[in-house]
Amino acid sequence: GYAQKYIVKNYFYYYLFKFSAALGEEIFYITFLPFTYWNIDHSVSRRMIIIWSIVMYIGQVSKDILKWPRPLSPPVVKLEMRTDAEYGMPSTHAMAATAISFSFLIATMNQYKYPFELGLVAAFVFSALVCLSRLYTGMHTVLDVIGGALISAVLLVLLYPAWDMIDHLLLTSPFCPLLSIVVPLVLCYNYPKLDYYSPTRGDTTTILGAAAGATVGFWLNNQYVARAYTSENFQLGFPLITSKIVVVVLARFFIGIFVVLLTRQLMKSVVLGMLGYRYKFPIGDLEARRRLEVEVPYKFITYSSVGFSATVIVPLLHEMLGLM
Repeated sequence: GYAQKYIVKNYFYYYLFKFSAALGEEIFYITFLPFTYWNIDHSVSRRMIIIWSIVMYIGQVSKDILKWPRPLSPPVVKLEMRTDAEYGMPSTHAMAATAISFSFLIATMNQYKYPFELGLVAAFVFSALVCLSRLYTGMHTVLDVIGGALISAVLLVLLYPAWDMIDHLLLTSPFCPLLSIVVPLVLCYNYPKLDYYSPTRGDTTTILGAAAGATVGFWLNNQYVARAYTSENFQLGFPLITSKIVVVVLARFFIGIFVVLLTRQLMKSVVLGMLGYRYKFPIGDLEARRRLEVEVPYKFITYSSVGFSATVIVPLLHEMLGLM
């Protein structure tokens, strides 16, 4: 790909939609989802992560099965190049934004006292901004965005009746740790094959790996340390936010993010080094890192470690530092 030249005539829209587009990318997932686990409610976070991983897997696979092209440029101006190699339909940004915003609303509306209308408007605005950003950045057609949002909404409706059952099985089933690792790995290794390289398989492996590590963490916490670290010890109550709570929330967040990012960087280096030694390629060889036997284990191990760190290591560190 190449960077298309353009002139920004409205900086408000430009930065608004560039920021909104980031709300559907890794930088948002790796901050917001752990934040809900550390500071709001464990049950809310568990449901959001499971819904997010299911919705994103279906969306990514659908892209590579349907093989609908992205908008042609020209006439559109594409402000992003990394995902340009992917197919367009459905928009996984739209799917993720719809799934995260509305699953958060559904999971919290009966646990916290806040106007439902306000939560509904916030969820709609969040998802709408992300959807519109995909049009503004030239990465999707209107049909891609509408299709992604509708698929996500249908999946939410279908999965909602099973939320409690799924959550109970994830916390109590003795088979949970094994299945949480084996099933995502099988899905990643059997991802639809394309005639050319696309980042969709790597992104899907990242998502499923993070969810797998987090799920194992959920199970371990429930089995061994749940009493030491439960959501009843401290919750971010929406009606009452004091200065002390704000300090604790910020401390938890920044310490947690530091540990998560450190884990990601360390595991990337270690896993790539081991795979490079095994398959005889330099770590900087991008083509080698795109091979199935390298990309899947590299992404899966790295991000399952991130998920595990966020749900087990960081909470234990919070407890040690007296932030519980």
